[in-house]
Amino acid sequence: MKPVKTLSIVVTVVALLVAGMAFAQNKFHTPQSVLHVITVKWKADATDAQKQAALDGVKKMASAVPGITNVWVKTLKVQPGDYNAVIAMEFKDAAAFQAYADPVRQQSTTHDVTN
Repeated sequence: MKPVKTLSIVVTVVALLVAGMAFAQNKFHTPQSVLHVITVKWKADATDAQKQAALDGVKKMASAVPGITNVWVKTLKVQPGDYNAVIAMEFKDAAAFQAYADPVRQQSTTHDVTN
């Protein structure tokens, strides 16, 4: 094989490998939406039906509150402690979240994050 042809093949293979790595690179975004994460401690005597009604209420509320784009109600894991459920709501932006914020709440345990 001629050296020029061999070099051409090597360059092509390397270019394909580099292009493949760039294509396979993990893509992520840093959206301006706000995630509102609520940790819940159910009352000891709360029934499964009552818990489900509360979660269904979150979905119903989300459909009525402008600016909520997504909700998560299926808890996968809660860090050790007194809490045993997690609810998350995504607001389209900080303004939508501020419009939702409850002005009469004295205390709650929530975690809010954005970019």
